[in-house]
Amino acid sequence: MKPGPRPAVDVPGDLPGPRDVPRCAPLPTRVGVATPGSDEPLGVLAVGPAGAGRRAVLATLLDLDPALLSVPDGSWLVMRHGTTATRAAYVPGYRQPHTYGADRTANGPALARPPRRVELHLPDPLLRHFSLVDTADTGTLGAAGVPVLLDAAGRAGALLFVVAADQVCTAAELDLLAEVARAKVPVFFVVTPGSTGWSGSDSAAATEDAGASVPSYRAGSPSPGPTVDPVAVTVEAHRAALLSAVPGLVEARWFALHGAAAADLRRALVGWAVDEGLRRASSDPPMLPGEHVRVNVVTDPGDWSEQLDRQSRSCAQRIRQYLALELANIHLRVVQEIVFGVGCAGLPQLLDRETEALSLLATAQCDRAVGGLLDESLARVLGAPLPDGVRQRVVKAIRFGLAEDRQARELDRVLLVTSTAGVAGLAGDGAIDALAGYPGAARTEILPPVAVALSGGCWQHWRSPGNNDANEARAWAQRALREVELELARDVSRRFEVVRVALGAVLSDAVDHGILLA
Repeated sequence: MKPGPRPAVDVPGDLPGPRDVPRCAPLPTRVGVATPGSDEPLGVLAVGPAGAGRRAVLATLLDLDPALLSVPDGSWLVMRHGTTATRAAYVPGYRQPHTYGADRTANGPALARPPRRVELHLPDPLLRHFSLVDTADTGTLGAAGVPVLLDAAGRAGALLFVVAADQVCTAAELDLLAEVARAKVPVFFVVTPGSTGWSGSDSAAATEDAGASVPSYRAGSPSPGPTVDPVAVTVEAHRAALLSAVPGLVEARWFALHGAAAADLRRALVGWAVDEGLRRASSDPPMLPGEHVRVNVVTDPGDWSEQLDRQSRSCAQRIRQYLALELANIHLRVVQEIVFGVGCAGLPQLLDRETEALSLLATAQCDRAVGGLLDESLARVLGAPLPDGVRQRVVKAIRFGLAEDRQARELDRVLLVTSTAGVAGLAGDGAIDALAGYPGAARTEILPPVAVALSGGCWQHWRSPGNNDANEARAWAQRALREVELELARDVSRRFEVVRVALGAVLSDAVDHGILLA
């Protein structure tokens, strides 16, 4: 498997060949900040470098013991509202979550592999407004973790960036924040004391004795007064340094983990949740235009069936090519990390993060291509432009047809990489849900998501002291990625075949009767 260049922008999705071959819709070549739907639940993602005290900030907001927020390395902690305190781990390869204890001494059961997420339900009033999510340290995200974080940040709606007083943002963190700023995702910054306090142990102690509190800061706010407040000076220094690199975050609010600032931060987050909740609710009309209107077929739809067949095969081929290229790039990064980075023991965690990002990319590409396939076929048979309600009627009819198709039901499964470098399938309710670091609203797309993860046997194998041969690890990774490529190629082909059959059945009925029956 040879690595190749990775495009940074979307490129046209047409394939070379005869001029009469329909074009596939342009496909996304990377996962960016997602656009939240109207029914997407609100959330705030806490991110930041290691040692910044992110867990202490969340514990302060919820008035908890920080020990309750402990999760395995690499797992996300999703805090939701619940009438009773419960904690559960969602592990790829299992259909049901593993129940943790909800007290500070319960570290959870012994698991074959770390969970993708741990859900903690608490009867805290703040969690009625939004979920709080503690993510992995920014220094451990890598090339695959950043797009996963960006996708979740867009769906959640806000970011809580925590940095210590004696820390500076790295280039990777600045790039992450710049991407979030371009997507207009609100960011709340929290500065925590460093290893020596705010600006030295003496000044920190003097500030504590004074009982000062630091308000939030916005663009154009006055600088600290004649009395030097080390907390305010530290916050302003961090803000100035960040804005020099990411000016798009000039409206971001800043807080210090000091005095009454926790209450100010809590009020600011609730205020954001109220406004964002109203905005999302107002974007969802009670009825889409065209949901109940009569739609006639055009006079001469032409050879729409042959066009649909050729375009579906073109889209499947295009996506297989993209995924093969992406898997080659993953192989290159994995080999580099085995030799120069995480070694054999860190291989499962690294590859699992890569497969999570690959799943998001493959899902986005299939959704985009199927949407383009649907729009072009409807325009050819029913005419254009069509109201959104007409498209939604066709989508519902297709999904109803897929529910009756045995081959389509087989697509709703998880692809698990095994310790023998093979790929096994796991179907059933809850299997795909266990793979999400931050679960969102129920999907409204035609196809189920692509879901790839590593089984627990991979962790057990490579963390064994006897399996520490870098050459063997490289060979295993190459075989495993090759099996993933083959299985994904078959999966993509099946996806577009079932969509072609289901869409063709809906449009055939419309052509035969002269009107859309969906």
